[in-house]
Amino acid sequence: MAKCSICGKGVYFGNKVSHSHRRSNKMWKPNIKSVRIKVNNATKKQYVCTSCLRSGKVERA
Repeated sequence: MAKCSICGKGVYFGNKVSHSHRRSNKMWKPNIKSVRIKVNNATKKQYVCTSCLRSGKVERA
């Protein structure tokens, strides 16, 4: 699974707990997009999470 190249956000794991308190494995995935961004006056295609895109940490090409 891809990670954000800016903040390093990736998948994380835990337990899904039902109403009867039975537990099963769960995986949370971040919203990651493949985006063309500017890096050192060159365009690169990298994986970036949408929270980094909205906050302005990345300049799109």
